[in-house]
Amino acid sequence: MKKLFEQIIKFGFVGVLCFLIDFAISTVMFKVISGFTTGNMATAISGFFGFTISVVVNYILSMKFVFERKEDMSRKKEFVVFVILSVFGLGVNEIILVVCRMIYEGNALLMESFTDTLWFAASKIVATAIVMVYNFITRKIFLEKK
Repeated sequence: MKKLFEQIIKFGFVGVLCFLIDFAISTVMFKVISGFTTGNMATAISGFFGFTISVVVNYILSMKFVFERKEDMSRKKEFVVFVILSVFGLGVNEIILVVCRMIYEGNALLMESFTDTLWFAASKIVATAIVMVYNFITRKIFLEKK
């Protein structure tokens, strides 16, 4: 149990770092491209790029510091499995961001109370929390040595 707790703490540190990378890239991209496209398109594009870059960093750090590699799995296969699991997580992430955007656009009080960027940032925090739980569980099941 102690080992699992330590692993969750390490995963949390890696997750926070990757969240900051994802959050910074997504938020800056949203701010830059929202003037050129619709709010939903800017949300999807900026979320995709932030998430994708953070996945590569997350793979490197997770497999080095958090999870024990399966000895019978090649690094190439490991990365492919990691990416597949992350792509599903990206799908969940994007759905949550778009749903949050629809809630925002459908509520005049929210639109008066929050800027586009602030609402996007809050949505990103919610999406990230949900996807982090999914990531830990699936990586533990599919990538870690038993």
